[in-house]
Amino acid sequence: MRCSAITGRVFAKHDMSAPPGSGQSETSARLREVLAGLPRDIPVHPPVSATVEEIEAVHEPAYVRWIQQMATGSCFLDDNTYVSDSSFEVALAAAGSTHAAIERALDGENCFALVRPPGHHAEPDRQMGFCIFNNAAVAVTKALRHLDRVAIVDWDLHHGNGTQKIFYPSDRVLYCSVHQENSFPGTGWPEEIGTGKGRGYTINAPLAPGATLADYARIFSAVFVPAIRAHRPDLVLVSAGQDALADDEHGRMLLSPPDYGVLTRMLLDLDLPLALVLEGGYGPSHGQAIAAIFATLRGREKKGGDPGRPRPRTVALAERLQKLINY
Repeated sequence: MRCSAITGRVFAKHDMSAPPGSGQSETSARLREVLAGLPRDIPVHPPVSATVEEIEAVHEPAYVRWIQQMATGSCFLDDNTYVSDSSFEVALAAAGSTHAAIERALDGENCFALVRPPGHHAEPDRQMGFCIFNNAAVAVTKALRHLDRVAIVDWDLHHGNGTQKIFYPSDRVLYCSVHQENSFPGTGWPEEIGTGKGRGYTINAPLAPGATLADYARIFSAVFVPAIRAHRPDLVLVSAGQDALADDEHGRMLLSPPDYGVLTRMLLDLDLPLALVLEGGYGPSHGQAIAAIFATLRGREKKGGDPGRPRPRTVALAERLQKLINY
């Protein structure tokens, strides 16, 4: 199977020296660790920058101008989101490269945009949680100029509040998020299912800490995959944050690197164009998870055994979501 990556040196330019004890983990070093998991024979395409107009199709123009003004030096915009003097340039490249990954997927080459800063927390008028512009939302909004429907699957440890908010009223974007319950940013509850025409097109699966592949696989097989089939999208985009790894200090989940290959396989089996964009992931084994994803994209994954039985509360959550979405 054809697959590729999009990345480049520009993504290391968004960086600053964090003060001691700040807990800042979204740094250029993180991308180096990610790239360690990229197979050497995978085609790597250069970044593509979004235009300001494409960003403003999702974000308030005043907010975009403010980011541009603030990114003339280095400062924190909130407790954990910062800009440096190249951050505006880098953020445009992150969003544009995500759309470029979508275009490659539509051309038959499943593609992973290995970009930073991440994006799924960014709302139309504010930054949040390391995120400046919402890469997935900017890319999907542009893609919807010539596509009918898109599905976004967000497997990051944290709920993508920004992506949800942007597409909450839409029936063209199915947003599926599986995340650790009661974690930052405190959104993403089962009852949050969309509004207006978008009612039923947002699916949130908050899992209790300690979730394993068995829990994730149940949510995918019983909820996400049937919902995606019913939505009949032209493309699936994954907001791929690997911070549910057992060794990631940001969460309390128990996934292993090969588990991300299993989740990728479940989406590949939908037989739809598949693009991915990097979100979170900060643990020592993050590079191994990236390698597992690419092995699956190439059809070279190691065949695993039965993921086991999910916890009863996960089974109950899946049944509850089926009733809420009513498909």
